[in-house]
Amino acid sequence: MRVKQFRDLLVWQKGMALAREIYRVTQSFPKAEVFGLTAQMRRAAVSIPSNIAEGQGRLSDKVFILFLGHARGSLYELETQAELAESLGYLGKQELQQVLSECSELGRMLHGLLNSMREENG
Repeated sequence: MRVKQFRDLLVWQKGMALAREIYRVTQSFPKAEVFGLTAQMRRAAVSIPSNIAEGQGRLSDKVFILFLGHARGSLYELETQAELAESLGYLGKQELQQVLSECSELGRMLHGLLNSMREENG
């Protein structure tokens, strides 16, 4: 499957929106977490669309599939960190549910793209 640019992929666009949301919600985290959970969550969130973009740019469907897997791993990492942030009182329950809802939607999109890529490439 080839698209002209990674920016055309809805899954990349959704990943970018999630990264912006994570930057927004982590602004209120304690200053003591700036190099801890704040940085970890932001890094994981940025990694999702970054891996999608890098994989699409590699010009090989098999490599793209590998990078989509990396993006999915970062998504799961982010979900775990968001749950930890909520349990520590850094995220409210409503914010957590919003983040997890966005993660779930993005996860379904990644899963669908991975399945379609795998079918195309046997």
